[in-house]
Amino acid sequence: MPGSERRRELRRRKKRKEKIAMLRKRAEKASASEKAEIADKLRNLTPGANVLIADMKLESR
Repeated sequence: MPGSERRRELRRRKKRKEKIAMLRKRAEKASASEKAEIADKLRNLTPGANVLIADMKLESR
């Protein structure tokens, strides 16, 4: 029998947090084209991506 849904949810949340931290670190040294790529990855990763993109200053609009 698979694990509970809560356990899976916590695992997904932890992994998402680790990926966002890794992308945040890469964004500090990224060029303009790399920042656009990181922004796309964030959009696919989480529904709250717009807040993260604005916070990391990946796109200026």
